[in-house]
Amino acid sequence: MLLALAWKNIWRNKKRSLIVVIAITFGLWGGLLSGAIMMGMGESMIKSAISRDLAHIQIHKMHYNRDKLITNYIPNSKEILSQLNQSGEVKAVSPRTLIYGMAASPESSFGIRIVGIDPQKAKQVTDIHEKIVKGGYFESDRKNQCVIGQKLAKRLNLKIRSKVILSFEGLEEDIKYLACRVTGIYDTESSQFDETNLYVRQSDLLRILESEAIYHEIAILLNSTRLIDPFRDQLKADYNSLQIQSWNELAPDLEFLSVTMQNFTYLFVAIILFALLFGITNTMLMSVVDRIRELGVLIAIGMKKFKVFIMILLETIFLSLTGGILGIIIGGLSIVYFNFAGINLTAFAASLEGFGASAILYPFLPTVMYIIMTIMIIVAANLAAILPAWKAMHLQPSEAIRTY
Repeated sequence: MLLALAWKNIWRNKKRSLIVVIAITFGLWGGLLSGAIMMGMGESMIKSAISRDLAHIQIHKMHYNRDKLITNYIPNSKEILSQLNQSGEVKAVSPRTLIYGMAASPESSFGIRIVGIDPQKAKQVTDIHEKIVKGGYFESDRKNQCVIGQKLAKRLNLKIRSKVILSFEGLEEDIKYLACRVTGIYDTESSQFDETNLYVRQSDLLRILESEAIYHEIAILLNSTRLIDPFRDQLKADYNSLQIQSWNELAPDLEFLSVTMQNFTYLFVAIILFALLFGITNTMLMSVVDRIRELGVLIAIGMKKFKVFIMILLETIFLSLTGGILGIIIGGLSIVYFNFAGINLTAFAASLEGFGASAILYPFLPTVMYIIMTIMIIVAANLAAILPAWKAMHLQPSEAIRTY
């Protein structure tokens, strides 16, 4: 009975109730969509970093990240690669030879990271080959080819077929030089990455170093992201003398950003609900004042004051949930649409590249967030109902009937 009565009561003044419902609807819609965009940006940065360079897991020699020297290569790397390739959980593996040196052109020089790769294996782990904007990705068998980032090409004024001289420390602490021809220029979501990473074939590097295969890094791509933590722990147990790190350990700032974006969404919606709380409270107070004589009569004929309190509480919850559910539905549909179609932010591509985010954003929200939002709406409704319900419960029937 109270449920039906409460639902009818909120529509006795349709204009007032609709204003509150519309305010809640649009407030939640904006809050959810903006939060989804922020989370989409964070997810874009993570996916871009994983597919660009990090992969799911990386193996290095212990303390390599502290001393990135050419002599700190992984021991017994061939055995490790063989075991990884036999694992059913591994999708692809890319061993890398990493050397820090200088790239020089007739115009300028700049400090870079020289990445020696097997192009075919690297294609299976990273998407650099898909980011080529000029030239190709090691398409011929010619020696001393290199693929560089567009940012580095601009800094050194390099074009396709331009010559670049690489200088770096050798295994015997001597200086080695490698003259390369630019055969490809790539452009990723991160301008900083494009400026500092130059790719060459491992065979060309090893020939200059006069060495057998040496690998400073093994990048591993798994069949599922759910396997990352257990597979990393397994590798740590099998190779306790090596440094095994998952992508979130290699780039903790990205994981922190993802968590921050999610917390920001909760905070943003909470602020919106807090602002709407005053409007809901005011609306319900006006509703109680308009019905003081009626409420006094109900109490006078035997309706318990506690039931009056519950009735006002239900009215507030119904009013808030109507707007809240509409806001969640409209917001959810908007997020689904933009998650499919994407939001084109190419006009801000230069700024987004500084953060390593894609110019096409795909907003999304985890399902659990919709459930939490609904709970937040109910809690806000209960808080908004306390003052009007308390006022209705403390009415004196004789005064209410006589005065109003």
